[in-house]
Amino acid sequence: MSDSIVIIPTYKERENIEEMIDTVLNQEKDFHLLVIDDNSPDGTADLVKEKQKLYPERLHLVEREGKLGLGTAYIHGFRWALKRNYQYIFEMDADFSHNPEDLNKLYYACATQGNDMAIGSRYITGVNVVNWPMSRVMLSYFASHYVRIITGMPVNDTTAGFKCYHRSVLETIELDRVKFMGYAFQIEMKFLAWKYGFSIAEVPIIFTDRTRGESKMTGGIIKEAVLGVLQIKLNSLFRTFRKDQDFSTPLVEANGLNRADS
Repeated sequence: MSDSIVIIPTYKERENIEEMIDTVLNQEKDFHLLVIDDNSPDGTADLVKEKQKLYPERLHLVEREGKLGLGTAYIHGFRWALKRNYQYIFEMDADFSHNPEDLNKLYYACATQGNDMAIGSRYITGVNVVNWPMSRVMLSYFASHYVRIITGMPVNDTTAGFKCYHRSVLETIELDRVKFMGYAFQIEMKFLAWKYGFSIAEVPIIFTDRTRGESKMTGGIIKEAVLGVLQIKLNSLFRTFRKDQDFSTPLVEANGLNRADS
């Protein structure tokens, strides 16, 4: 059994999903993959089922009844993975904007370097974005700057959706209390991990905009993120952040190294 699982939510990703499955599951590191499909009308889930014949022990599928939102998909996936004792739980998109080869970098940052969360960051070494118009690059870059100002969170790419969590982070964050289910979900999860005192590493990646399929970005998603940051900060003023579980003993052994939470 692998210690790592990659969670990919899908909606109308027929053009990308087969290649994505093959690429993730043929990395040097033995990853498992969980696809959470929101009843895609283009048959995305059917293609995943065909691929399950090739990867029967490593590829998993959850089919939901409708388009229920990014955050609910990930939270469902987190609970699924925790129940099955995965130690490292990844988020990534299905459209190859996140390079599957970078999963190895995120894993190394957590499993070997001992971080609790690793973020695939577009902005830790400048602006590493390909195929975005300048207007969208500027919007994304300054959105992250705005989030840092409001929250005080020392993360350069606050809206990034390419991440690795050690299971202790997801066990500590009260998933039932995560408020936002759209774009602001990514901000809120980083903020909660930071407030609970988990160590966060940013790993430089190159983000390449999708070349196939439809973008899910809308004006409403951006508005939720901008207004949501204020709500996230306000809510934190009335909440106590404390790790109830003792993570002082080694939790997992990876590449011969015991990992313990600091």
